[in-house]
Amino acid sequence: ITINRPDRLNALTMPMFDHLSDIWVDVDRDPETRVAVITGAGRGFCTGMDVRQPEPTLDEAVALMESERRRITAILNMDKPLISAINGPAVGWGLSMALLADISVAAEDALLRDGHTRVGVVAGDHSSLIWPLLVGMAKTKYYQLTSASMTGAEAERIGLVSLAVPRENVLDRALEVADELAQGSQLAIRWT
Repeated sequence: ITINRPDRLNALTMPMFDHLSDIWVDVDRDPETRVAVITGAGRGFCTGMDVRQPEPTLDEAVALMESERRRITAILNMDKPLISAINGPAVGWGLSMALLADISVAAEDALLRDGHTRVGVVAGDHSSLIWPLLVGMAKTKYYQLTSASMTGAEAERIGLVSLAVPRENVLDRALEVADELAQGSQLAIRWT
């Protein structure tokens, strides 16, 4: 699955949120799919919501929250493993999406940032739930409250991502892991 808006570092428009919520049900339902890999087109993974689009109305904001609830529930309930190939900047929603994956492969030099507080928004897209599980409370509070950036190499060092590799190898490494999982015992992998 490729988030394909490279001219904006794959920043999401409102309709894209719905598409990215619905796709996980399709992936899980497809009998031919054993593993899913998500990445971004061009030089970035995803920089979250496109701040150039008009401010959402109250109804749109409520719809977005419902879309996010569906997405998170679908990913958490998916029987199939999900791998994120973080090929470049992953910020806000983009980083949260990448971290929900079962396995995350980041470019060593990728910029990773929660970023919510920098733009005056609460980190409410589940990142405050997943970060502590991955890196503990001290690192979570530091990176989320300050919106400090880190590289993929640093993210691997602190346990935020599974692997960090040279940028040119990110997708290949993610696909290697996907192939390994696709060829393994599906019941053992899914139930694990």
